[in-house]
Amino acid sequence: MPPLRSRVAPRARVAGAGLALIAALALAPAAEGRFRTGARVAIPGNPADTLARQPIDAQPYDYARGCDPKPRAGTKRLVAWLKRNFPAGSYGVYRCDGGLHSEWRAIDWGLDARVPAQRRTGTRLIRLLLAPDRAGTPRALARRMGVQELIWDCSYWSTSGGRAAKDFTPYSVCSGGSVDPTAGHLDHIHIGITVAGSRAHTSFWTAGADAAAVPRTLLPVSPGTAGGGLAAP
Repeated sequence: MPPLRSRVAPRARVAGAGLALIAALALAPAAEGRFRTGARVAIPGNPADTLARQPIDAQPYDYARGCDPKPRAGTKRLVAWLKRNFPAGSYGVYRCDGGLHSEWRAIDWGLDARVPAQRRTGTRLIRLLLAPDRAGTPRALARRMGVQELIWDCSYWSTSGGRAAKDFTPYSVCSGGSVDPTAGHLDHIHIGITVAGSRAHTSFWTAGADAAAVPRTLLPVSPGTAGGGLAAP
């Protein structure tokens, strides 16, 4: 089992009203795994559906072995896909911290679970990654992209130790007292990637499926508007 921790580069300074928001959200009460995907059902328009006839990718958990600052093609393409389809700021990719970031195999995507609009966006992203495709293949998009780990809102999911089919579990950093929102992954989603995924060797990347936009019914919905796709918990 990988260590349930992730270090994140310092947040950018924000002026004016942004500082007030950061101060208000500075420390959150401890939480025992607040995020759950619930039932994983097929989602019409899932990008993985276009590949449903192709053999599915394996879903290992690849541990980091050292620090390698060389950018990886699949990781860069996943960042670009996230920017186009689930817009947010990146908290960074590489840092030599002993974990997946050390090998350019983790992305910290700045969606804050405490902000309703961002929580909806993050929920939709995670449910899409872990949903079955139209053929019933579980976790189809995550497997085709090479996603092996997700941490958000004091909650953890990975492909290690038989966890893949299970829902999110409590993240150990949030076990008592108040928790720092970055350490607890309240203010961003950590997305860990397999070696093959980071090198763009999994089927989503080799097929060029990232070129197609996610259907609008699956995209984030502006506050106060109606929309289909994935509902927030």
